[in-house]
Amino acid sequence: MSKLIQPNRRTALKTIAGAATLPLWARYAQAQSAAPIKIGFQVHSTGIGAAYGRWYSRTTEAAVKKINDEGGINGRMVEIVAEDDGTDPKRGAEVIEKFASQHKCDIAYGTLFSHVVIGSAPRAGELKLPYFVVSEGHHVASGMLNRYTLQPGITDVKSQVQAMAPYITGTLGKKVTMIYPDYGFGYDHRDNLVPAIQASGGEVVAQIAIPPTETSFTKYFPKIPRDTEVIYHVMVGPAVLTFVKEMGEFFGPSRPEIFGFIDSLEAVDLASPGLEFLEGTYFWEGNPRYAQEGQSEFDKAYRAAVGVDDNGASLSDPKDVSTYAHMFGCWETLHVIKEAMEASGYAGPEDRAKLIEAVEAMTEMPESAAHPQGAKLFNGKTHQVFGHQYISQVNGGKLVLKHTTSIEDTLYPDEADYTTQAF
Repeated sequence: MSKLIQPNRRTALKTIAGAATLPLWARYAQAQSAAPIKIGFQVHSTGIGAAYGRWYSRTTEAAVKKINDEGGINGRMVEIVAEDDGTDPKRGAEVIEKFASQHKCDIAYGTLFSHVVIGSAPRAGELKLPYFVVSEGHHVASGMLNRYTLQPGITDVKSQVQAMAPYITGTLGKKVTMIYPDYGFGYDHRDNLVPAIQASGGEVVAQIAIPPTETSFTKYFPKIPRDTEVIYHVMVGPAVLTFVKEMGEFFGPSRPEIFGFIDSLEAVDLASPGLEFLEGTYFWEGNPRYAQEGQSEFDKAYRAAVGVDDNGASLSDPKDVSTYAHMFGCWETLHVIKEAMEASGYAGPEDRAKLIEAVEAMTEMPESAAHPQGAKLFNGKTHQVFGHQYISQVNGGKLVLKHTTSIEDTLYPDEADYTTQAF
């Protein structure tokens, strides 16, 4: 029969002193009863963002498993509380409210579609709930949101477009017609492509906005001017396959050059019938879907963790194609959250301001297991991260990397300074 040994004062002081020299996470490592860190995951399980939501969920689960297997955050396990926002701005704000009031989450995270971010961020600010979005929209860096909203794991449209434009005008053609969805994300492309193409010596000769709920697109193609040299498309939603097929039927073999953002074909198998005409066309990718020659060890490990093969499809179902160009943002954002919580000694909601300040203090993010998409540079004033962009060409039914931009190609002057805002 064992007996409880009460430590004397000297032993206790030595123990406390020893603990103080340990890294922060290790000090909590034995606290098995510590409450988990609860991250409210605002996920597009339904609505036009459902394909992204499915893969954002899988990536989030894989990242959290990795983080928890490595000891969690400050020795506490991470728990994901998922709520479907229906890819709807009104429901998005309601989900933020639930995270704060009902689920008592430490932070909110994960939102993709820009109109949902814009509809949700004001409520997060009012509730003083740190809101980490994985969206690409320029709304964060533009200053239109608030200090509680951050985008540290994925680049924004303005930086992407600025980096792409010289390649488009220098390689494909100078007269560009753009086709984009008629809401916030599309407006980011519209507003930023025109000056970027002009600065690169080209001209946007037409802008065609299409409602995101549209199911047939044939009526829009006659609006494309005859002198168009490049079609720039960035359609999203469940009808993207129809869009691409109908564009192919409209042009036939005599088409302009085509440059698309892979958003148009995220989660779509390039071998799908009707996509043959995409052979030879170009795409922006946030992260190359197909494992490329010279693949990094970090990409290889990340693919295995999220259950994706070398073709960008699920290991369990080759027809289940991932949203590989975007979902890395979930993985990387969760690792940023972990790093910032550990740097700030985050213990609970009373430390939310310290958490945000810790993120704002970040700068260089080297390529690593935490950042498999590539190295990045974070701007604490604008709450926006900057990183490499990738241009691929459809070759033999696969996307082959043709050009990688520098981080410097993506930088632009600050439009905001959130650090001047009070908490």
